[in-house]
Amino acid sequence: MILLSRRTLIASGLSIVALGALGYGLWPRLDGYHDELERQRRLLSGDPTLRELIRMATLAANGHNTQPWKFRVGENGIKILPDLSRRTTVVDPDDHHLYVSLGCAAANLAIAATAHGRLADVTIEGGPEPQIDVAFGNGPASDGVFYEAIPLRQSTRSNYDGQPVSRDDVELLMAAAQQDGVSILVFTDPGQRDKISEYVIEGNSAQMDDPAFIAELRDWLRFSPEKAVALGDGLFSACSGNPVVPEWIGGRLFETLFTKDAENAKYRDHIRSSAGIAVFVGDQADPLHWVRVGMSFERFALQATALGIRNAHINQPIEVSSIRTEFARWLGMPNARPDLVVRFGRAPTLPMSLRRPVGDVIV
Repeated sequence: MILLSRRTLIASGLSIVALGALGYGLWPRLDGYHDELERQRRLLSGDPTLRELIRMATLAANGHNTQPWKFRVGENGIKILPDLSRRTTVVDPDDHHLYVSLGCAAANLAIAATAHGRLADVTIEGGPEPQIDVAFGNGPASDGVFYEAIPLRQSTRSNYDGQPVSRDDVELLMAAAQQDGVSILVFTDPGQRDKISEYVIEGNSAQMDDPAFIAELRDWLRFSPEKAVALGDGLFSACSGNPVVPEWIGGRLFETLFTKDAENAKYRDHIRSSAGIAVFVGDQADPLHWVRVGMSFERFALQATALGIRNAHINQPIEVSSIRTEFARWLGMPNARPDLVVRFGRAPTLPMSLRRPVGDVIV
């Protein structure tokens, strides 16, 4: 997930154009964005409807904020389906990230239901296009800490404070992420993190040299709050700590300032300032296990949120197939497919991303 760095933007002469827009009253305001965000990210009250539980599911992590899911409501549960119309075929040609995203949504749905006394049983149906069945029964309310973290969880794409995370907190993160068929490796040693940084830079460089990757990413960028609210999806500049500008300015800045050197420098800073890196690896490279990886990661991210720990994906080593093979070998798992690479540490929150209306994802 890649955006312009604030440092690069400010250093550019094109920032003068943006400041000129501010002087003429063209600068976007975030008032409406914050109002919509507050509406979407409120906790449930009373005995929530299935529609309200789906709203909590949609707050899950997902690639490029494409929200590639659909929900079908049944008598005693909800089925989660892939929305293949929202694929990112360049960065995710085999729909790996798509199915990981569905797993994240399933974890949120189960946690929200259980927090309100509806015991959730998650079943993943195999096949070329797995579907996820979440059946509800009666049971004691639990998972309260994870549930309360759902509206607060975010992918925090900024520098962290560079301080270590305690061993106890790392153990809590790993315990939360336990999922059948998924392994989690955590690297806190600076030398190991530097080596992972090399893989990230190598993967990022390959992606930056690919015009198709750049074009696909550009399609999911939202520079103004008006467009972010209107579409309810995509990567909004403010969510990465970048300046908010009118769309016509944002497009020009992106074309001019989104460079390999600037992005590589940004990722080096991001990794250097992190406390550690977690790598998620499914037992098999198939959609069923990708869903499980998503469920594992979402619980990791919710536990991190509850502890005041931020996280963000640095998935370049697993998005470029040739580098993924080298990375797996370095991990000591040459026959595996690493699924997610996630840095973590402490930092202030950033503005959170929006979601599409629940009615748009129910079929």
